[in-house]
Amino acid sequence: MSIATTTRLATWRPLLDGIVLSAVVALAAYLAEPLVKSAAGGRFGIPAVVIALIIGMVLHPLANAPRFQAGMTFCVKKMLRWAIALLGLRVALGDIVALGLTTALLVIVAMAATILSGFLLARWLGRETGMGALGGVATAVCGASAALATATVVPDYKSKAADVAFTVIAMNALSTVAMLAYPLICVWLGFSPSQTGIMLGATIHDVAQVVGAGQAVSVEAANAAIIVKLFRVFLLLPAVLIVGWWLVHDDAKRAGDVAARAKVPVPVFAIMFLVLCLVNSLLATQPALADLYQPIRTLLLSISTWGLLIAIAALGLGTSLGAMARLGWRHLALVTGTSLVILVIVTGSLLALG
Repeated sequence: MSIATTTRLATWRPLLDGIVLSAVVALAAYLAEPLVKSAAGGRFGIPAVVIALIIGMVLHPLANAPRFQAGMTFCVKKMLRWAIALLGLRVALGDIVALGLTTALLVIVAMAATILSGFLLARWLGRETGMGALGGVATAVCGASAALATATVVPDYKSKAADVAFTVIAMNALSTVAMLAYPLICVWLGFSPSQTGIMLGATIHDVAQVVGAGQAVSVEAANAAIIVKLFRVFLLLPAVLIVGWWLVHDDAKRAGDVAARAKVPVPVFAIMFLVLCLVNSLLATQPALADLYQPIRTLLLSISTWGLLIAIAALGLGTSLGAMARLGWRHLALVTGTSLVILVIVTGSLLALG
């Protein structure tokens, strides 16, 4: 065995136990998802990411041992970034350009106001600034994935892991409620299929629930909703960069550290997300390359899905149920508040624009 191989094995060996445990929890959640839906008569289900979080938190006493910590940290810190970067392959710039300037500006303004409301609600409710960032960006962009991406630029604090876990669960729960309720609101307000698609795509947190809500109305509404939603996903990079910059400068200002204020975080994974958006946009328009590209794209998106699931499982394993229970009603008020902000702004703007 060469020295290089021995070095690589020595590097990975301390990580193996935590990675394997996280992967086992992710696999259990994946297998449990259809069983839970079947047990509910097929009427509703619980996403695998939420199941993975719950299983992980139940197993926290087992995972809270030194042998698992390094691998779990690797999943939450490194694997998570790779998985989020690969999500860029879901976005095509041609679809975003088709939105039109008015719709794009509406989405951008609603997202900015929602992120700002997260910070304001956190201050008003006496929560950590980091929780305001998590709730605001998760609501504004794409739910659980955005919460995990934002967590990479939020400075560490005592309840950060519990706040991230809560935000992921809350985003999925609120998205499910929105998937059922928002199409009815659109009908009540007399929105056209195009307006309905914009409203659903601009307000519902997770992509899966956007698709479900749109398809419950019409094909036209579903297509519009998906395009608007993907535009929000595309804005993950600037959202994470701006929030990270704000948090670093805010911390430095409080500490009076002038030098630290110049250290603006540049998350490489978010830049790779944008690069892959561009790659996907280029290759998706080349029919000659489609037969070669599409299977690779499908494989990489599957890797991304599993990477996110394993990272969330690791997050759950590192979070105690007791810590979650101590969060209180103010956390729920924060994410509910940000959800209402984006709903009111988008719906009011569509009514005003006619």
